[in-house]
Amino acid sequence: MGQTAIGVDIGGTHVRAARVSNSGQILASVRAPSSADPQQVLATTIDLIGQLMVDGIAGIGVGVPGRVDGSTGTVFSGGYVDLSKLPFAQLLREATGQFVVLENDCSMALLGEAAFGAGQGKQNLVMLTIGTGIGGAALDHGHLLRGRSTAGQFGHVVVAPDGLLCACGRRGCVETLSSGTAFGRHVCEAGLPPGTNADDLLERRNRGDAQAAAVLTAWAGPLRRAIDGLVATLDPDLVLLGGGMGGRAVAALAGIPAENCWYQSPIVAAQLGDDAGVVGAARCAMDRFAARGCKRAVLVNGVPASGKSRWRMPCRRRPDGRS
Repeated sequence: MGQTAIGVDIGGTHVRAARVSNSGQILASVRAPSSADPQQVLATTIDLIGQLMVDGIAGIGVGVPGRVDGSTGTVFSGGYVDLSKLPFAQLLREATGQFVVLENDCSMALLGEAAFGAGQGKQNLVMLTIGTGIGGAALDHGHLLRGRSTAGQFGHVVVAPDGLLCACGRRGCVETLSSGTAFGRHVCEAGLPPGTNADDLLERRNRGDAQAAAVLTAWAGPLRRAIDGLVATLDPDLVLLGGGMGGRAVAALAGIPAENCWYQSPIVAAQLGDDAGVVGAARCAMDRFAARGCKRAVLVNGVPASGKSRWRMPCRRRPDGRS
């Protein structure tokens, strides 16, 4: 296995990148604002990779939002950041001269948690990332569950058939009711101040505040129904909740009694936080590099030595301060 790889996590707010060791340690990291413009996201990604590039890396792993065929690196659809109109993986390979793997962003986060976080030692996992939307991924006997190609879109499990229209085209997806975006709507509909956050409501619920409990139930209750269905279908060792509101969602669910039924799996908060995506993406690149028996690109002054490369990276100071 390669000793280091670069992991990239493309989100709606930031593009994060890190150089990661095979023990999961982040050796250097950078980030920049994201964009709805796919060309700008590509340029930002190439720039961040250039800041982290050193000789001898195993490759580059990239997690992107939306429906992704990880076996081919094809993006079929996305939300705020929609890279489906670009051959993104191919363009990165041409720009960097490196081995590149592309997966759904939640799949990469799950690989990170399985290797170095809350899912260590478990072979069957379900993960949902709670943020602007809701991402999903699953491990089945240690391997990403793919179906035909894009299995794991758990944010689009329908929990309210007559509910709000989702970006995917269906109504009542759990993303419309239990995402971070939906939390803000629940707060507004309850007549609470716009700045009210989940921590405020969790504290108030602990003091017996009925209004806080009602808002948290409206937010996390649909998530409980979605998780119950996933547990009955996939029978995981653990259900991990990650993303910006994953830990708060776990706390909110703790106050909503679970039904006494056959299908039970522990629900726990992811441990790696915002680093899960980059760590998992780097680990994915290392594993597939090793499996394919790839040769590392040789760099000359930070540029791949191959004459076929289209690398056009300006010289930059590395995050550790050296040129």
